[in-house]
Amino acid sequence: MTTPVPLDKKNWIAGLEKGLSIIETFDDAHPRLSATQAGQRCGLTRTAARRYLLTLAHLGYVATDGKLFWLTPRVMRLGQSYLESARLPRIVQPFLQRLTAGTQEISYVSVLDGSDIVYVARNGTNRAMNTGFVLGARVPAQVTAAGMLMLAMQGEAAVDAWLATHELKPFTSHSITHKDRMRLEMARIRAQDYSISEQQLDMSYRGIAVPLRDHKGDLIAALSLSMPMAQESSEEALTRVLPLLRETAQAMLNLI
Repeated sequence: MTTPVPLDKKNWIAGLEKGLSIIETFDDAHPRLSATQAGQRCGLTRTAARRYLLTLAHLGYVATDGKLFWLTPRVMRLGQSYLESARLPRIVQPFLQRLTAGTQEISYVSVLDGSDIVYVARNGTNRAMNTGFVLGARVPAQVTAAGMLMLAMQGEAAVDAWLATHELKPFTSHSITHKDRMRLEMARIRAQDYSISEQQLDMSYRGIAVPLRDHKGDLIAALSLSMPMAQESSEEALTRVLPLLRETAQAMLNLI
């Protein structure tokens, strides 16, 4: 989890902030936008939004038909730069390979970014799930084992503040949508130091996560496994994979 760095006003570049906000305004529900729509979504006038969009188009990050704008694959270079330059994805990869070999499940390392988790490393073969479990994907934290773990580990006061400002959107009929229940689940996660999520994002799939801490004990990421529920009970799954998850997290302790 990254804490914003304090910045003196004289060092603030407003144009960079606005350019990035234009890029972030596109999503699955808004893949193509007019300048007016983009401006409304990120708090800019139509004229300002159009100038930013045209600049991004000139740089190759946006395409346009003269009326609507959409992102190009060049935007993926921004995320790829992180994956190639950050230490964490490189360091954890050998551990994920061993974890996957020992459990025959897909292993992940994810970080918390606002109210989402981002998968920064993974190992294992793809499975046919609805969304989210690919490298670089963003998923709402509240419906994944890793996300719930990292939210919970921020402490009771932080969880209360988060719940006060967020709606618990259902993704399946098993998603936790009641804030009191979520609060209890977060307390349980803190007490047991692991998280299990079943069918909250994808039906018939289970996730189990443990914290990844540095040598100071600070939480920096979550280590998790995703698996089909099949005929295995929650208790059986925990017995089978939780010791390996914890052992792997402990082995990484002095490296991250």
